[in-house]
Amino acid sequence: MQPIFTRFIRMSVLALVALAAGCTTSGTGPLSSAAAQTESLLASAGFRARTPSTPRQQQHFKTLTPDKMMTVHRNGKTYHVYADPVQNRLYIGNQAQFQRYQQLRKANHLALEQEYSEAMGDWGAWEPFGA
Repeated sequence: MQPIFTRFIRMSVLALVALAAGCTTSGTGPLSSAAAQTESLLASAGFRARTPSTPRQQQHFKTLTPDKMMTVHRNGKTYHVYADPVQNRLYIGNQAQFQRYQQLRKANHLALEQEYSEAMGDWGAWEPFGA
C-alpha cells in the first residue's frame, strides 16, 4: 500500500509544481506562452525580428494575421513571416530558416512529450484503470 501512496504523493507534487509554474508565466495565458515559445524557435532558426518603423509599415503590420506563419512571395523570392502584435515585431525568414524552424518545433514537441511521459510515472501500478 505504501508504494501506491508514495506515487500518488509524487504525482500530486508534480501537478502542483506544474500549476504553480503555469501561474507565474508572464502574459495572458496559454496563447502568450505559445507565442513566446514560437518566437524563441523562430529566433533560433535564424529569422530576423523587425519592428515597423514608418507609418506605412505600421499600417501594413496592423493588417497581418497575428501569431500565424504566412508565406509571402516578393521579387521572385519566398519569405515566411510571423507577426507578433504584442511585441510589435515581424519575424522574417527564408525557406532554409523556415525548414530549420519546423525541425526545431518538431524536436521541441517530442522533448515535451518525453518530459510529460516521464512525469506521469508508472501507471501500471493503477490496475483498476486497465479494467
